[in-house]
Amino acid sequence: MNFKKNFKKITALAAVMAMALSMAVCGADNAADNTDTAAESTSAAENAAETAEILNFIPPEKGEKIAVMTVKDYGEIKIKLFPEAASKGVENFIGLADMNYYDELIFHRVIPHFMDQGGDPQGTGMGGQSMWGGSFDGGIPEGLYHFSGAIAYANSGSTSTNGSQFYIVNTDEGECVSDVSSYPQNVQDMYKEKGGVPYLDGGYTVFGQVFDGMDVVRKIGQVETDDNDKPLTQVQIETVRIVEYTGE
Repeated sequence: MNFKKNFKKITALAAVMAMALSMAVCGADNAADNTDTAAESTSAAENAAETAEILNFIPPEKGEKIAVMTVKDYGEIKIKLFPEAASKGVENFIGLADMNYYDELIFHRVIPHFMDQGGDPQGTGMGGQSMWGGSFDGGIPEGLYHFSGAIAYANSGSTSTNGSQFYIVNTDEGECVSDVSSYPQNVQDMYKEKGGVPYLDGGYTVFGQVFDGMDVVRKIGQVETDDNDKPLTQVQIETVRIVEYTGE
């Protein structure tokens, strides 16, 4: 589950595709260029006119289950879970938490303005498994996006390889790290307001959203790391507990 390498491959592939597209356009006549541009503009305008469901920032209600992650020397991160949209992902996270699976594990990969990754018993990014043993497919839940504070499962190229490893998006408010022009207008606006990593959408199982403790998430995101993005000073998860939300 080498998250960083996967992103480097994706970035490299995107660059090659962009270059190929650029060469093709440069070799075409102006009429074709104008047609392509007009079609792209029309498509973007149509998407922008649509309204999409956004679940991330629906606040938890009293009595519903939330996750409370306590990070040693940093504080608590409270997470709203979305069992209706991400049933398998939430079931797995709750199951592992109830087994105390995450207790005393570390955030083994931290990249500022991107994400904090943990949940691997080996602490290397190569271990971990689901509550059922092995991996599981959590799919791509509708209505859940990679806004700042989103929590999702790391994978090895497909949501069918989800296990125990998760990451939390640590971008600042208003810090959106990729283009959102293809999204419906309300999603564009939310990314611009809340920040996030849009290019991860469609590739990973988002199953929760931090509603309290983003200061902790962002503080972790600023720790000094080695060349493999592993914190030089260990950042340890003391506990992850599933509790009923009391309104506080």
